[in-house]
Amino acid sequence: MSELTHFNSRGEAHMVDVGEKDQTHRVAICAGQISMKSDTLAKILQGDHKKGDVLGIARIAGIMAAKKTADLIPLCHPLALTHVDIDFTPDTSNNCIFAQCRVETRGQTGVEMEALTAIQVALLTIYDMCKAVDRGMVMNNIRLIEKKGGKSGHWVQNAKGNK
Repeated sequence: MSELTHFNSRGEAHMVDVGEKDQTHRVAICAGQISMKSDTLAKILQGDHKKGDVLGIARIAGIMAAKKTADLIPLCHPLALTHVDIDFTPDTSNNCIFAQCRVETRGQTGVEMEALTAIQVALLTIYDMCKAVDRGMVMNNIRLIEKKGGKSGHWVQNAKGNK
């Protein structure tokens, strides 16, 4: 990419016109993680957290966030999402939970922002539900790992973090 697309020729912010773009199947896969105390992770995995099923609630929150992305990010287009899937993988040796989100649509613009928003909100929900026992949790490594569809084609993050 050679230019910022959310600014017009006068340098003013604007919503990108996608009206002439082809509708294609678009996919974005994002990931992130949250690190915590071992006791916090154990509570989540045992399912005896007093607020309920932490990962189940975080999954629903992430899905809801993907659907509301255009309400949160000013220049995002509202999209009709066809699929949102969020998976959590606990890592007891490193006291963290990895999250991965796949978002799909058939449309004129990509779903990277929806997948990134879903990951962030899912991780924030884990934090919110567990902050009473662990305020030191850290969310990190939130990133796009793959996108498909549209004029720019297929992009996959390499080991150095770029294509």
